[in-house]
Amino acid sequence: MKYLLTGASGFVGRALVERLKLHGDIVVEVGRRQSTGSTGCFYQVNDISVDTDFAEAFDGCDAVIHLAARVHVMHDSVTDPLAAFQAVNLHGTVNLARQAAKAGVRRFVYVSSIKVNGEYTGSQPFTEADGPQPQDPYAVSKWQAEQALHEIGRETGMEIVIVRPPLVYGSGVKANFYSLLKLVSKRLPLPLGSIRNRRSMIYVGNLTDALITCATHPAAAGQTYLVSDGEAVSTPQLVKAIAVAMHCPDRVFPFPLSVMRFFASLIGKSSAVDRLTQSLEVGSSKIEKELGWRPPYSMQQGLQVTADWFLQSNDRAGQQNDR
Repeated sequence: MKYLLTGASGFVGRALVERLKLHGDIVVEVGRRQSTGSTGCFYQVNDISVDTDFAEAFDGCDAVIHLAARVHVMHDSVTDPLAAFQAVNLHGTVNLARQAAKAGVRRFVYVSSIKVNGEYTGSQPFTEADGPQPQDPYAVSKWQAEQALHEIGRETGMEIVIVRPPLVYGSGVKANFYSLLKLVSKRLPLPLGSIRNRRSMIYVGNLTDALITCATHPAAAGQTYLVSDGEAVSTPQLVKAIAVAMHCPDRVFPFPLSVMRFFASLIGKSSAVDRLTQSLEVGSSKIEKELGWRPPYSMQQGLQVTADWFLQSNDRAGQQNDR
């Protein structure tokens, strides 16, 4: 198959390019810059917007996998965050999809976010049957894009598939997960032992496998899928699993959550504590039943690969600093 892939130089995109090429597929990478070491086709665009011209990039493409987005940020400095997210995640996506349909692309796979379902779960995991409850401008823009894509699918006949992943980790991960890797590697005492939540994640190798399945399986057309590693862990369990992968002690100790939340409120970090303590569990039974997809890697395997990459990259950084 021939794919057009946006966001190809990003964390998930690099892994997906590598996976597709192993399958013998042709990949047209769309973005500002080509992936390091890439030998595939490259189509440069400065941004994903309502005005971007993708026409020449679609030649012979069977499917689009749309990863590029304006991503969620903790402290957005723009005057109108919703409009900023809509410009890329809604209007840019609609423009890309309409041009793809006009070019005869058969299927369009859109990587959305579990945040469309909501921020936290209670006693039951999120499923595709739950009503969307996006809570912030990023999630709202993703939900609006999903609806617009389904409308384009109905108008043009192009097959639309929506994928909503939770937190993605693996080699090259950044942001909060990278920060957690750093904390564990430093063997610092962490007051997380009293947390009793359940969090779903997905290893990048599992996500790329799911995306390829969604791009190729006949039954995926028109569907929305929630994907995960198929395991849910508490925050202290995750820290301990990372410590095992790094062959170091976990240093987790119990601390009253009420006290943690009180001090967090004093310094404006309540949302950070919520992310550490609340549950966000994802049910993936629909994609398993309809497409026969199972995560090819366990969470333990994914964490080991991630930990190995982190330790090796820090070793290399240390060696360079010693020179």
